[in-house]
Formats: sequence, structure tokens, C-alpha cells
Amino acid sequence: MASATHRSIEAVWRIESARIIAGVARLVRDVGLAEELAQDALLAALEHWPVAGVPANPGAWLMTAAKHRALDHLRQARMRALKHQQIGHDLEAQEASIVPDFVDSLDAARADQIGDDLLRLIFTACHPVLSTEARVALTLKLLGGLTTAEIARAFLVTEPTVAQRIVRAKRTLTAARVPFELPPGNALAVRLASVLEVIYLIFNEGYAATAGDDWLRPALCDEALRLGRILAGLASEEPEVHGLVALMELQSSRAQARVDAAGQPVLLADQDRARWDRLLIRRGLHALQRAEALGGALGPYALQAAIAACHARAHSVQETDWAQIAALYDALAQVAPSPVVELNRAVAVSMAFGPAAGLEILDTLAEQPALQQYQYLPAARGDLLARLGRHDEARRQFERAAALARNARERAFLLERARAQGGPGGQ
Repeated sequence: MASATHRSIEAVWRIESARIIAGVARLVRDVGLAEELAQDALLAALEHWPVAGVPANPGAWLMTAAKHRALDHLRQARMRALKHQQIGHDLEAQEASIVPDFVDSLDAARADQIGDDLLRLIFTACHPVLSTEARVALTLKLLGGLTTAEIARAFLVTEPTVAQRIVRAKRTLTAARVPFELPPGNALAVRLASVLEVIYLIFNEGYAATAGDDWLRPALCDEALRLGRILAGLASEEPEVHGLVALMELQSSRAQARVDAAGQPVLLADQDRARWDRLLIRRGLHALQRAEALGGALGPYALQAAIAACHARAHSVQETDWAQIAALYDALAQVAPSPVVELNRAVAVSMAFGPAAGLEILDTLAEQPALQQYQYLPAARGDLLARLGRHDEARRQFERAAALARNARERAFLLERARAQGGPGGQ
């Protein structure tokens, strides 16, 4: 029984922890402290629920327990610091809003407040004052409900490394006096870009793991999608939020077809499209329509989603509108220029206008510093050279790509492609 109760507590915590931390952070204005108080409520549940049973509304129980602890903390801080009388009035007002079973029925205003709290937490955890690694770790911890060990396994780093990133992130937020609030005015767009970047980084690490033995890490894709969907509900007037959700939904739809029975990668051209998830495709296309309906030029995520939509709508590689995809990459290169975008544009051009046209673009990228250790450049060159019948050159490119790959599945896949070109060690 205790084991079943503990599993229930873990499940509730994974679902509710972000809302609880966000609600407490609104009171104490400190994300690190809010997490500690929420953890205290979790410990209380671990003590009481195995004896008294899981309450009818476990999320409400945890929220109430955490907010009581927050009010106790504020009251003690007030007494220690001998704050003026107004703080006492504020605390009384906050305390009056909390009753033992206050979440039995939430009215619309309270529900909106919870939504605002979650949005504040997302923007705080993804604050640009933190390094990218710290933002990712803190977001997965606070909003994904993942343990330090789970984050460490996902990114193939040690548990102490992740723990240190999280501790430093919370200290940095406190030291920088980052307010627990939505950014004002023009700052919102800058911060939103940071939030979207973090969510997409988490998704990409799940979609094509940079290292380790597994090509896919579905749990990270699921967490990123969950965060994206939450954000889309909270920031429904932001087209790029819907663009990112559309992109993740559409890419996720291919997950089952991207690996074979042995877990080896399968190229897009070789995937069984009957295994693509039609529900995720419909969701992705709907999210893309929402982004487009909000008006204005499409941003980088919406443009990438539009590219993914071209693949999703096609029944085969041959039926894919590659000219449209190449045009979309042209637009993406204008709004978010980068060597990686140019590489992908080259592949699209090769499919639309022939491998020689694509190779001409790739040749201009050979000296790009950002691509010197990027295995997908020689892999793309190898593919185009193979299509041109230049198999010896293709083999060397695939071997170079394999040498750069850190993921074991990807490395084996690239070496197999090299062997398929013939020559030394080949057929």
C-alpha cells in the first residue's frame, strides 16, 4: 500500500509541482525559496498520505500545504525584521484567501491567477541572466518536474554537475534580483525568445541526442511538448509560441518511424509514413494555422513548422513539394541566418533542383567555423556526392561525419553508409 501511495505522490508531484512552485513564488518572490517550501509540502505528503490516504484533490492539498509554509516564512521574516504595519495587512489579506480546502472549486479569476503564476515561473527560469545550460536544467527541474538524476541521465552529465547548475542558477536569480513577474513592454519579446530557445533545446536533445547510445530520448520530447502546450495556452496571442508547438508536434509525429527495430536511425526518405502519428500531425497543422491566423510575417519557428508541414502532407518523398521547402528555407535564411540553415537549404535545393545545385551551396560552407565539428555537413556532402555517383568521395565524407558524431547509434549509421559506397572496408 505504501508503495502504491508513493507512486501516486510521485505522479502528482510530476504533474502539479510547477503550479505549486509558481503559486508559492508569487508570495515569497524567490524561486529558490519557493521550491524549498514546495518540497517541504511534498515531504509532508510523504509522511501523512501513507497513513491517512491520498486526498480527493492531492494537488490542492499540496498547494495549500506549501502556501501555509510560505505564509509562515513571511510572518517570521516580518517579525524578525520588524516590518511596518502595511506588510502585516498584506499578509493577513493573503492568509485570508487560503482555507483548508480552498481549491475544491476554483473560480475563473483564481484560475487566471494560477496561469499568470506559471507564466511568470517560465519566464523566470528561462531568464537570459542564466547560461543556456543553467536555464535548461532549471526549467526541467521546476517546470518539468524531473529529478536531478533524470536530468543528468538525459544530458549525459554527472548528477553533481546538474545539481551545481541548478543551485548556481537559483543563486544567480536571487543575486541579480530578478523579479518574479512578466517582463514589461519590449522586454517581453526578448525574454520570450529565450523561453522558446530553452524549450526547443530540450526538444532537440530528445529528438536527436547529441551523445550516448540512444538516438531518441522520448521523455525529453514529451517534456518540451508539454511545456510548449502550456506556454501556448498562457501566451495565446504570440504567433511564435504556436509556431514552436506546431514544429514540435509535426517533428514528434515521425518519432516511431525514425528508428528501426534495432534502434538504428532511419533516413526521412526511407521512413514508413504509415507509422507517422496522424493525431500529432493534425495538432501540428492546427497550431501552424493559429500562428498564421495571428497575422504578420512568420517567425523562425513558424517557418520551420511550415517546412515540417510540407513533409507531413506528402504521402512520399517523391510527392513532397521540395520547391516550396527550398523557398521556405530562403525565407528562414532571411529572418534567422545561420550556417545550419544554409546547410538545410542546400539539402532542400538538391531535392528540388538536383544534387549538383545543392553541392554548390555546401561548398560555400566548407570554411565556416561553426560547422567545422558539425557532423551533418560532411554527412550531407556524402549524400549528395553519392547521388552524383562520386562514391569514393562520398565514402570519405561519411567516414569524416562518423568521426565527428558523439552518438553511438548515429556513428554506426554513418559508418554503414560509408561501407555502402564501396572502397576500403566497403563492398
